[in-house]
Amino acid sequence: MTQTAAQALRAGTARLIAAGFGAGDARALLAHAMGIAPDRLTLQLMDPITDTALAQFETAIAARLAHQPVAQIIGRRMFWGHDFAVTRDTLDPRPETEILLAEAIRQPFCDILDLGTGTGCILLSALLDMPQARGVGVDISGAALAVAQRNATALAVTDRVQFVQSDWFDAVTGQFDLITSNPPYIAADEMAQLSLDVLDWEPHIALTPGGDGLSPYRIIATAAADFLRAGGRILLEIGPTQGAQVAAMLTANGFAFVRILQDFDGRDRVVSAQKPA
Repeated sequence: MTQTAAQALRAGTARLIAAGFGAGDARALLAHAMGIAPDRLTLQLMDPITDTALAQFETAIAARLAHQPVAQIIGRRMFWGHDFAVTRDTLDPRPETEILLAEAIRQPFCDILDLGTGTGCILLSALLDMPQARGVGVDISGAALAVAQRNATALAVTDRVQFVQSDWFDAVTGQFDLITSNPPYIAADEMAQLSLDVLDWEPHIALTPGGDGLSPYRIIATAAADFLRAGGRILLEIGPTQGAQVAAMLTANGFAFVRILQDFDGRDRVVSAQKPA
């Protein structure tokens, strides 16, 4: 007897809940398997589910039970109202990073450099909100840059963006109005505390630089002024205990108007500073 989508959803949800996962994961995975938008799922729950869709759903449930993130299973994540392709070569864009983006577009800019661009979610979202701007996205991972290029194509901004494989500033030229970065910042001794969704599935090169987790900020704080125009801004996402240290690095390197911005939970999330005019 053919199952309905609702029956498949109940069975999948029960398996995920029994393993400690959320019921919402099953809905997202079923919509993906059925090839429909998540907001259309309720309308089709009483329809029969095809054998192909059911098999895809079962495979997706098994992947989630192995702690693969939903975004990797379905291949995309919504960020700042846009769909971004996600793979095992990139970090899954987090809602907290939108704090940085909101600050970035609070003032106009013409040129933006995004260090450690990953999916390109910061850079491409900023360009979509600043139609006159151009940008450069840098990453040490060629595989991540391929994902970012794919996202730029999907979002129709390829004429305003360039991607460069580089170890931070090594292959970067020119000057910019704005530098953004969400660098790896987890200390080596904190890695074991991460959820298996992150630890087993996201690229460690994008999670931790080793040591105390602060080495990318030391590099960026030391070199960033050479790549910023006078009055240019820098925005760095940070771990919740790193605000004072990163702010001190920027101050020591001549930056002004150094501020620490909080996320929606009141935790330090972004350090903002400006090169003196």
